[in-house]
Amino acid sequence: MSGDEKAVAAPRSLAEALRQRDDASLAALLRARPDLITPVPTDLTQLATRAGTRASVVRALERLDRFALQTAEALAVAGDPASYGELLGLMAGDDGDPEVAAALPRALGALRERALVWGADDRLRLVRTARELLAPSPQHPSPTGLGPTVQEATAGMSPGRIQEIVAAVGLPSTHDSVSAVASLTALFTDRERMSALLADVPAGSLEVLDRLVWGPPYGQVTADPAPRLRLLLDRGLLLPTAPGTVVLPREVALHLRAGRAHRAPEPVPPAVTASATHTARVVDATAAGQAYTALATVEELLKDWDEGGPNVLRAGGLSVRDLKRTAVALDVPEPVAAFWVELAYAAGLLASDGEVDERYAATPAYDEWLELPPADRWARLAQAWLTATRTPGVVGDRDAKDRTLSALGPGLDRSAAPEVRHRVLALLATLPEGAAPDAESVLARLRWERPLRGPQRTGDHDLRTRLARWTLSEAELLGVTGRGALSAHGRALLGAGASAGASAGAPAAGPAAPGADADAGTGAGTGTGTGAGAASGADAGRPGPDGLTAPGPGDKLPVHKHHPHHPTAEPLHDSAPVPAPAPPHHTAPPHDSAPPHDPTPAPAPLSPAEQATATAAAARLLAPLLPEPLDHVLLQADLTAVAPGPLRRPLADMLGVLANVESKGGATVYRFTPASVRRALDAGRSAADLHAFLTEHSRTPVPQPLAYLIDDVARKHGHLRVGAASAYVRCDDDALLNEILADKRSAGLGLRRLAPTVLAAQADPGALLEGLRAMGYAPAAESAAGDVVIARADSHRTPPRTAPEPVPDGPPAPDTPLLSAAIRAIRAGDLAATAPRRPAAADPAADGEPPRTSAAETLATVQAAVLTGETLWIGYVNADGAASQRVIAPIRVEGGFVTAYDHTADEVRTYPLHRITGVAELAEEAAADPS
Repeated sequence: MSGDEKAVAAPRSLAEALRQRDDASLAALLRARPDLITPVPTDLTQLATRAGTRASVVRALERLDRFALQTAEALAVAGDPASYGELLGLMAGDDGDPEVAAALPRALGALRERALVWGADDRLRLVRTARELLAPSPQHPSPTGLGPTVQEATAGMSPGRIQEIVAAVGLPSTHDSVSAVASLTALFTDRERMSALLADVPAGSLEVLDRLVWGPPYGQVTADPAPRLRLLLDRGLLLPTAPGTVVLPREVALHLRAGRAHRAPEPVPPAVTASATHTARVVDATAAGQAYTALATVEELLKDWDEGGPNVLRAGGLSVRDLKRTAVALDVPEPVAAFWVELAYAAGLLASDGEVDERYAATPAYDEWLELPPADRWARLAQAWLTATRTPGVVGDRDAKDRTLSALGPGLDRSAAPEVRHRVLALLATLPEGAAPDAESVLARLRWERPLRGPQRTGDHDLRTRLARWTLSEAELLGVTGRGALSAHGRALLGAGASAGASAGAPAAGPAAPGADADAGTGAGTGTGTGAGAASGADAGRPGPDGLTAPGPGDKLPVHKHHPHHPTAEPLHDSAPVPAPAPPHHTAPPHDSAPPHDPTPAPAPLSPAEQATATAAAARLLAPLLPEPLDHVLLQADLTAVAPGPLRRPLADMLGVLANVESKGGATVYRFTPASVRRALDAGRSAADLHAFLTEHSRTPVPQPLAYLIDDVARKHGHLRVGAASAYVRCDDDALLNEILADKRSAGLGLRRLAPTVLAAQADPGALLEGLRAMGYAPAAESAAGDVVIARADSHRTPPRTAPEPVPDGPPAPDTPLLSAAIRAIRAGDLAATAPRRPAAADPAADGEPPRTSAAETLATVQAAVLTGETLWIGYVNADGAASQRVIAPIRVEGGFVTAYDHTADEVRTYPLHRITGVAELAEEAAADPS
């Protein structure tokens, strides 16, 4: 057979279909299903085998959009093979649906690209594993709600019973069951004859069929069925599958559905609609304010843990009590506190110190982060959030062992989190600037893009829906969005690709008019009418009409017990009112006026290099929007200082020691107290230093009460000296020591006089300092040499730590160089496995097995190939003992080595002759074109 004939021949297997693909098509397959090249297959046969494994097929099905999955489900209930016309009939119905017909080629192309479907349009085949997963069975009902075919349902039926059904529907009797079933199937698939058969069926029997038509198709009957059920059983419109169990045959259901496999096909994705519109300036300003608040919150968190944070639980993570304390310190709810803690951890600013008494503390990277400009600090937090798999939203949930998940603890990684965050922001980017999305429309779009398989859930229980909701709230906290709308720096964070493609699916809308602010909302849109409630799993069952409660003899038909995931239908009874007959077919619900568009593939998350570039661009856009740090405060007579904006770092650090933060917001209020002034003196500052500092940085004169406070605390500071004996108090004024001994509040310190100017204490120096300060004194600690110990705040730091690595959701997507190399290796390996060989004169190699020749024959054949330029097929065993097959073109033979161009590796290599197990000459047809 010539090469041209091979190209046009219909493939007989998935491997042959893959051989007919070009390199671009193979690259698309490996990009869509990266698990197929981990590791790289040796040839296309192995690639096809791997593509048909259950784990790989399940992963591929989970990444289909709703309409592509509906198409695969329709193929699973179609014939094998099926024609494109048959598939179109199952998806669009007998009357045809233009939207479905227009979208079907794209869905079928997606299935073909992922190697879930192969074959020409007249012989479409769903891979066997996918058919097993999607085809209906009593244990695993199909989302289509269809039951088994007539042939499958009658597999265990007696030949006599089959002939009785054939005679009841007016068909001639046959000599065998196979032809009888075939004639019955032909009747049920003939629209005209089937309509005539149903024309004289009583309304009560039609009502039973209508209850089962959209699924579940199984029901239970008593040993003595009612007449309306007996008629259906006699004519084969219901077939028994087990004692007391009947099923609606697939062919009958398709006739009643007018050929439609799904009640509501969803060819068009739901549109993301806007709930409010603001000006771009308002959105960016609001987001910038939130970004600044995020920086201040992270700084406050790590400053609070600067001297060593809470202890690490034995199982890892923060205790519930420590999380509550952190939430109180940050003045936020506990879930928000968990978000900030996890964000600092993801950015590498926070870790455990690894000591015996393990505690959480800031890392050395935190000090480097503090030195960055504010926009760059925000960019680092935003990038860490966007790519992290740790999910603070699950804190407080239970794991598989019923243990509570704690912040900073194990078990918080959710591999889908980065992809969902990126996709949610990309959907926000499809809206016009300043438009805040309707959250439900975003969730509906995500459910369409990644529908749930198995038991369908329409609430917020699935992980992707929860991740999407958390993304919307976290993006607002972090300042990626402002008032719900994506900011300019938020768009830049997604990269140029997402921003450029954002307009592809954006609804037509003009720019927001000036002044269209937060309160001028546009109203929530309605999407396309195909939201979460229209999941394909809803096709599988509908509850029956209400009020059917009167019992009837032998006519109970409840839902089959093997279908727990379907909504339970009401049982049918004779006394129930008969509903109006169902229309001949069910049409898809109309979509709204939003213009349909082809659902373009969701942009993949950026590579690390691309994300770094996008993050830098976002920082450049954010920088002008952040307030400039100030170098001054406003001192007031009530012992407070007002910072009208963010302060420069040296000023903020010193003011944080000298005063306590009283309130935060647009302006920060600091309050001076004796304890705060003493803290500054303990840090080594003198009263003169404090007066000079306040005079330099205050836009108002230093109030007299504040000056008096500083002088008064400084005058008392250091008169008492506390050292370590266990502990002692030393003072030159023995009258002051007498006063302390006489004070009843000192009883707990265990003081006793050692000398006129020295008191010994049973308490440790730290407790002694705190006790004397609580009594109103201002003691100073001293060293063993008698010098005053300057009590600067110790900044406890962990050893250098790296940020936690994200847990990938399966193998990473391959880049272009890896794809090119993998495809070359697969092609070359396939050539070595399938190239025709010249038959050996004796002991020919078995088909597909490595050749076996003696060392002399190997050397002679290789030397001859060097002279003639022939291409050889060799068996080779490497140093690890792994055997492989290769196609080589020998160049020279010397010193026990052969140097040859290896078509498998696409490079020149040298092989030891003693590792070549044998050689065979390729047939001239393959040798002429080894590529």
